[in-house]
This record gives sequence, structure tokens and C-alpha cells, in this order.
Amino acid sequence: MIILAAIALSMAGAGKSPYSATNKMAYKTDATLAFPGASGLTITIKSASIASNGTITVNYSLADSSGLPLDSTGATTTGTISLSYVVAYIPNNGEQYTSYITSTSTGTAGTFSVAAKDSGGVLTALGGGQYTYVFGNKAPATFDATATHTIGIYGSRSLTTYGIPNDYASTTFNFVPNGAKVTHVRDLIETASCDTCHDQLSFHGGTRRQVALCIMCHQPQSTDPTTGNTVDFKVMIHKLHLGSQLPSVLAGGSYLIGTTNFSTVVYPATSTASDSGASYGFRCETCHSQTTGAAQAALYKTNPTRAACGSCHDNVNFATGVNHPGGFQADDTQCANCHVPQGETPFDASVVGAHFVPEDAVPGSAFPLLGGVQITLNSVANGVAGKAPTINFTLQDGNGKPLPYSAMSSLTFVMAGPTTDYGFTNFGVSTTPGYVTESASATTVTCSAASVCTYTFTHVIPANATGSYAISFYGSRTAEVLLAGTTSQQTVTESPFNNVIYFSVDGTPVVARRKVVQVSNCNNCHVSLELHGGSRRNTDLCIMCHNPANTDFTQRPSATTVSERTKPNLGIDFNLLVHRIHTGTNLPAMGASYTVIGYQGSVNDFTTVLYPAMNPQGNPLSLSNCEMCHVSNSEQTLPLGLNATTNGQAYINPAPAITAACTGCHADEPTSSHALANTTSLGEACTVCHSSTTVNGITPPYAVSSVHALY
Repeated sequence: MIILAAIALSMAGAGKSPYSATNKMAYKTDATLAFPGASGLTITIKSASIASNGTITVNYSLADSSGLPLDSTGATTTGTISLSYVVAYIPNNGEQYTSYITSTSTGTAGTFSVAAKDSGGVLTALGGGQYTYVFGNKAPATFDATATHTIGIYGSRSLTTYGIPNDYASTTFNFVPNGAKVTHVRDLIETASCDTCHDQLSFHGGTRRQVALCIMCHQPQSTDPTTGNTVDFKVMIHKLHLGSQLPSVLAGGSYLIGTTNFSTVVYPATSTASDSGASYGFRCETCHSQTTGAAQAALYKTNPTRAACGSCHDNVNFATGVNHPGGFQADDTQCANCHVPQGETPFDASVVGAHFVPEDAVPGSAFPLLGGVQITLNSVANGVAGKAPTINFTLQDGNGKPLPYSAMSSLTFVMAGPTTDYGFTNFGVSTTPGYVTESASATTVTCSAASVCTYTFTHVIPANATGSYAISFYGSRTAEVLLAGTTSQQTVTESPFNNVIYFSVDGTPVVARRKVVQVSNCNNCHVSLELHGGSRRNTDLCIMCHNPANTDFTQRPSATTVSERTKPNLGIDFNLLVHRIHTGTNLPAMGASYTVIGYQGSVNDFTTVLYPAMNPQGNPLSLSNCEMCHVSNSEQTLPLGLNATTNGQAYINPAPAITAACTGCHADEPTSSHALANTTSLGEACTVCHSSTTVNGITPPYAVSSVHALY
């Protein structure tokens, strides 16, 4: 124990915490860090066996985040460790697990079987963090010693007594009882795919953290007793992600597991952008990634089944053939005859084709039927105060070849500034606060044979302008028809990625707008961020219009819901908008809402959004991991002194920049009151307590980095 304490103390006193900014231990004192094995839990299975009499044994080790061995009783290291054990096998002629341990569960739908954890086993501590566990349940006398078996261990480490959050961990181990090499596995999806949206896959109180563990219990043996719905992984996951788009839900039904209703879930990677209105776009490879190393990553394409396909297409009755063009199917043996992995064209009966997103048919894709469009902003001429700037740009197709301007159905240029903070520059346009948009046309754009083009703004840069300004664009190529004249015909409108160019209006060095988020982070969930009809695809453009001065004032008078028309104009500043949208279903509990009146008076209520990120205890809607969206620790740099946000529905209007950003998520009245009480004629005092900057070795007590730390 003395040696362990010395190691922990040396780490704590080295001047740099061994813990990341998202770990609460990074903000603990040296005294806390001095506890042996202070934080973290790692379970490593070393070996497993099944004796001829069915006795199941597993050998494993426990360690903290630094690799130091842990005592599960908490006698020599901090915190007791509680673990559970499961065991299952994959029949040699099968694909899914069967658990050796089951129990029954009774609910409103009846009594059903569920896969279960072991009980009555014997744990032996071997010292140095090494343990042996002998299962209380045995494998049956007829168990197949040639089949792949898997043991799963999951559990938690109790640390709250020490002012440290509990730690959770899980792991699995594959083996063949006769000692042969493991060759038969079930490995379709890696946890890394889930974590792109969920931050950290974490269920059942936080202890189940791997897909490899989930599928041991979530298989055909297990049924939810409350609803009678199967919780077989391939069925449950498809249905809960499709949620609001399930045919059964669209027909007025619902999808629940237990008392949790998944009928409002909107899968963030879906797309319904085809002009014909066809509902394509459930991008399978968001989960079924072909790049994470899953051994059976392609199985979803090569082995279609009634259970998997019918989970999403739940209006299909395979027993009768209703809504299935291939008629009734008594089993799965014929599925792959029609549903081949990939056919020659999109939108056919192949697995890839049937789920293909029309706007994904760009050069380099599985079906490169679209021409593609890309615009590069080259330079700005006359970009000085008091003059109308001329933008020089290159127009190309998806293969990098010149694209004539006549191929564009629309192109609009956007100008805003200064880059220190958008919002309150007056370009003489009352309906676009802080920015100006101009629609370019064939008569106002001049292009060379190589499609190097120029456009000159009609609006001038304000005469008193200083610093750097920005120009971007949005638009679309003339609609293209895919598979014209066939029953699969689709009309698609392509939009280029919105690049931004920065330029100095007064001769000072060019300064780009500060980078707070980047679109690649958005695309971890959304795959391809496409807003306002698909034409806005870059957050660097979004912030030019969604600036602190802007609200939904142009659309609110025409709201399709009459009661919304007389409500105060709602702020749509990007830091407010995005925080509120992702806070979603958390808002009503705080007495808050966020309903934006959009194009043609559309009413967009974001209080139904279910943000997928999970906290360590396995609850969704965790907004603490700011790094999922933010870059370069930008969330820790409080926007002190920047433009105030206009929002007629806020408790404080206009709200200073820090207040506006923080109350985007912390939307309750007491938080606004707290912010108001700490704002004077001198400005906001937020940095006194919430800055993450260390001064003289002291970090403010409620630093953003500290209060948002998860682990």
C-alpha cells in the first residue's frame, strides 16, 4: 500500500494531471489523488474453461486507469468493486448467442424468458489484482466443447465515499472449451461505431459498455415482459433508431421497451432529400461501418433475414406476404436470392440499393450517377471599406472538371463581418441583420472557358468597416434525374459545400473568425449536415447568418400555428440555437422551450429532440461532453465581451455573450437570475468562477472544464 500511494503521489505532484479534461479526477487535490488506485476500472479476462462436468471458470484481473492492481473488497485500494458474470455460446450451425443461464420475468404482457447473469458462484482472490470466479450455474452435460463460448464480466467501482464518481467497466472473452482456436464469432458492429453518436455506449446503470457484451443477452431468448416485444439486438436496435419513421408508428402506433417510448426518435443520419419525396436515407453503414475492423462487417449485406429486415419494415407480414413483393416467406433461405448485397443500380431490391441515399450518388460512391458540384473561392478584389467587393471563384463538377454556370439553378453569395464577431454590421438591409445576401445570375456572373468566374456585389462594405470580413455562398446545381423513365426514377438537387474566404477591409492582417465548432464533428452523427433544403452544409457559413442580432422575425408573422404569430421573436444566434436544439427533451423540465418559425411559417418545436450522448450511468441526453461539437477547447474560452444575443423569449434580452451561450443548455430561470446578478455596467463576471484558465496555479472553483467533466 505504501508503494502504491507513493506512485499515486508522484503522479499527482508531477505538475501535470495524468487525467484528461473530461475526467473529474483532473480537478481533485493531491490528497485525493494520493489514494492507492485512485480512479478507473479495467477488467481483463486472462483465460476461461469449461470442465467435462460443466463447471465454468474464468480468470481475470482488475486494475485502475494507471494499470495499478485493484482489491475488489476495497481493503487496500479505494472503493469496493461489484461484478456480474454471463456466459453464452454460438452453435456451430448458428449465428447468434444462446445463454446457458436464463430466468423468467413477468410484466403486463405476460411471463417471458430472458438471458440472465450468474448467481451462487465462488470468487477467489489470488493477489495482485488477480481473481478466479467459478460460476454457480453449470453448462449442460450435452454442451458442445467445439463451439465458440463467450464469458462477459461487467460491474462498477464504488468511489462516491471519496468524493470521486463511480467507475464502470465491462469486457468479454471468446474461447473454445476443447482448446481449439476461435474461428466462429458474432462481430457485426464495433462499439466505436456507436460511440460516434453516443459518446460512450453505456446502459443498465452504466455497466454495459460494449456491443460484444450486449448481444450475449439481447438475442432471441429475451423478451420484454412489459410490452411482449423481443429485445433481440438486431430487432431492437433497428426499431429504436428508426423510431418516428417506423411504418407502424407512422400509422399511429408506438414502439416501447419497458416504459420507454422510442416512437419520437429521429435518426440523425437519415435523409429525405429526394425531390420526389421518397423516404430513402437510412445510411446503414453509419452503424455497420466497414472500417472499424468488425470481422463480419459485411454480413448485413450478405445475410438478410426476416427478423432484421422486418424490424424496420414492420408493416411487412412475411407469413402472409402482405406488403412484400416477393410474397410470403416461410424461412430465411430465399431472402438473399432477391436481396443481393449490391445490384447494378440504386433503389433496387439489393441491400445497398434499397437503402441508398439519392444525394449520395456522387462521383466515387457506390452509384456515381450524379455529376457533382463544387465551388472554390479564390480571391476577393476591392474588398475594402466603402467599396463593392468582387469575388473570384472556380466552378467544377464532382470530378474536378469545369462546370458551366448554366448548370447552376441558383447561387447566392453571403458577406458578413467583422470576424471578431458577426451580427451588428449594417449593410443597409433590414431583413438580414449583420450580413447581406445577393443572388447571382447568368447576367451578373462572368466566367472563363475554364469556369473561373467573378461576381461583384451590389452592396458595399460599410465605409467605417475595420478588420477582416468573410464571404461565403449557398446554392444548387440544376436538378438531375436518376434512372429516368424507370419506376425507380429520382430527381435530385445537389448543393456544393459552402467554403468561406476571409479578407482584410483596412489593410490589417487577415483574421479568420474564431473556430468554435467544425462540421466534421457534426457529421459524426449527421453524416452529411444539410440544412435549409440541403444547401447549407458548413457551420462556418451558418454562423454568418445565425448571428447574435438575428431572430425569426421575418417568418413569425406567417407562422402556420396562429398562436405563435404574436409571441416575441425568438433568437437564432448559433450558440443559442444549437445548444437549445440539442438540449431538446430536457427543456420542458426547466420550464423552457424552443420553437423556431422557419421557411414559409413552418413551426419547428425542438423540445422532442433526444440527444444521443450518454453519461457514465447510461442515461442519454448528456450535454456534458462539450468536445463532441467544440474544437480546441473552445468551450473553455468564455466569450467575454462579444456581442449580446437578441432573443425576445429569453429571461434576459439582449443577453450578454456568456449568458446567452450557457443558458442555451441551462435554460431554467434561476440560472438566468444568477447570470443577471453577476452582470453589471462593467460586464459579465462569469470568468471569476467559471473560467478554465489557471492563474497563479489556481483554477476557478466552477471552471467550465471542471463542471462538465464526466468521469
